[in-house]
Amino acid sequence: MDELTLVRDHTVYQCVMGSRAFGLATEASDTDRRGVYLAPTPLFWRFEKPPTHVEGPRDEEFSWELERFCELALRANPNILECLHSPLVEQVTPVGEELLSLREAFLSRRAHTSFSRYAASQHGKLLADVRIHGAPRWKHAMHLLRLLLPCRDLLRTGRLTLDAGPHRDRLLAVRRGELTWAEVDTWMSRLTSETDAALTTTRLPEHPDHARVEDFLVRTRRASPA
Repeated sequence: MDELTLVRDHTVYQCVMGSRAFGLATEASDTDRRGVYLAPTPLFWRFEKPPTHVEGPRDEEFSWELERFCELALRANPNILECLHSPLVEQVTPVGEELLSLREAFLSRRAHTSFSRYAASQHGKLLADVRIHGAPRWKHAMHLLRLLLPCRDLLRTGRLTLDAGPHRDRLLAVRRGELTWAEVDTWMSRLTSETDAALTTTRLPEHPDHARVEDFLVRTRRASPA
């Protein structure tokens, strides 16, 4: 089966991500779409398995096969968890509805590790830009701050919220380069400290509900049409 056919005919969930989902879109913002497709079970009986992800068919569109999506979500991959909480859902089937009903099953304290590791990696790149060019790439600096905010609040409240809300204006000011790097870096450091502190009191479980997710995946595979 053609890869793009999997996306066109077997998508169970599709949403808009990026700046539009975060409440940070401008007139120049792209529309980034992310989706989940369910490959028909008979495709797994062959030596050549269906792809775990597909790019397209539209620009800025990327989809994962359901099993791969669940694997990454159980590891608290930031991009995947955020897809499950996008406020801009464009397509959802009954399987997609059940996937969304499992949002809480994927959430655990692992989010602190995954989000923090990604943030540390991006912060290192920003510091390299400052050393080499005298300034960071401001758009990347904004998105790092935007990532730290929901991680902190997830640990505090147990809910993952993507919209930048009251931080929108200041985040966009960062993107425009209207704050100094010292101000931005201080904000990043404060958010990191607040996130670490939130981990000590969070009500999130130590691990995600792997058994519940696996039960969903097995039932869905068995019910998948040829």
